[in-house]
Amino acid sequence: MILKEKRLYMIRVFIALVLILGVIFSSSVYAKGPEISRQSIELLTKTGQAMAEIASAVKPAIVNISTTRTIKIQERIDSFFDDPFFRRFFGDNFGRPKMPREHKTVSLGSGVIVSTDGYILTNNHVIKDADEIRVLLSDKREFKGKVIGTDPKTDIAVIKIDATDLLTITWGDSDGLKVGEVVLAIGNPYGLNQTVTMGIVSAVGRANVGIADYEDFIQTDAAINPGNSGGAMVNVKGELVGINTAIFSTSGGYQGIGFAIPSNMARAVMDSLISKGKVIRGWLGVSVQAITPELAKQFNLKEEKGVLVGDVIEGSPAEKAGINRGDVIIEYEGKKTDEPYHLRNMVANTMPGKEVKLKILREDKTITIKVTIGELPADMQKTAKGEYENALRGVGVQDLTPEIQKKLNIPKRIKGIVVTDIDEGSPAEMALMQGDVIQEINRKRINNVSDYKNVVARIKPKEDVLLLIFRGGSSIYITISGK
Repeated sequence: MILKEKRLYMIRVFIALVLILGVIFSSSVYAKGPEISRQSIELLTKTGQAMAEIASAVKPAIVNISTTRTIKIQERIDSFFDDPFFRRFFGDNFGRPKMPREHKTVSLGSGVIVSTDGYILTNNHVIKDADEIRVLLSDKREFKGKVIGTDPKTDIAVIKIDATDLLTITWGDSDGLKVGEVVLAIGNPYGLNQTVTMGIVSAVGRANVGIADYEDFIQTDAAINPGNSGGAMVNVKGELVGINTAIFSTSGGYQGIGFAIPSNMARAVMDSLISKGKVIRGWLGVSVQAITPELAKQFNLKEEKGVLVGDVIEGSPAEKAGINRGDVIIEYEGKKTDEPYHLRNMVANTMPGKEVKLKILREDKTITIKVTIGELPADMQKTAKGEYENALRGVGVQDLTPEIQKKLNIPKRIKGIVVTDIDEGSPAEMALMQGDVIQEINRKRINNVSDYKNVVARIKPKEDVLLLIFRGGSSIYITISGK
């Protein structure tokens, strides 16, 4: 009996020792991970501190912009109340609204303070058609905003608040941005004030995105969401290098692709709006196209670089300087012009009256031509939106240029004018879409804006209109009621 008890005691002691050794072993194997070096900790600490300093320095210059718009909604008549039985006993106006119903909508965006006396840079789409603009500063003060000027072609707008001694942001040189640089995006996504996100410059010079007429976007993977529009993109020096403007998303949220307007373009537009009340753009007076392998072969070009001059406008600065059809422009003021939009943007940002140097390839020879840039004529800046009292009231159109044709992927055989926008409440609102190409109106051929104006001006107020349009890869007929 005593031996049995001793054996049990020894077994218990053995089990206890095994458990203790197991705990010690597991602690030494699992509890202790690889040590983080002091150098790594110091590096990451300094990096985090640097980012915090940048955000702290820039955030006071970022504002929250809220706008109120009034939308008129025309209520439809219920066919039940339009029955002759009801109208016989209750009158013809029974069930019919006397006036369109008004509905107020509120939207949010961001802005950047660029002067101590209250000038704020933002996107045109943030404040477009706003009845009231409210600006909330980082210190919680709120002001009423006044529109100074807008430029839909670049999606830039300038507003002003009645305030002084405001904290501003330092301007950076967006032309010096390199792919891979670290940037911060600061704004108010979903109304969450002073939100900071970090990423890199994914690409520069993005065009043909379909957001604006003049496109030269900075692409980033820094999170940009609804409400970030008009906010700041800054570099590691805390300098403004871009104005956040859009996201590329199928869900409406962040998917790793965002776009910002370069600060140099935004600043040029802003200065012109403030000083002139409108945007003054440079004008060269040429029609250009990209160099394809086929064109390079036909023009005996060794490389597919530059842009080919397809036409020179009579009396333009280009004609006066001696630029010819068939010339290949490879540089503008020392900068390469490998795409038509490169040249277009650089010319547009040049002040009229300035003499610039163009490097041109002509018959296997490289020559330099000096050109005095002119001002873009008013009729080339505006889209046609006649104040017609007929079915095409409130429809904005413009000529179908080679650039637009390429951007919208429209076949060369299609001729006409492109729909740029449609006013709310227009009879054509439910029938036409932005990007539609109007080829015919009431069986009459439309080749340009001038044809459009001449035909539309003859349409009577209540006349139905037959259109032949190109949409989604095919031509279709549609009708718009004039009633």
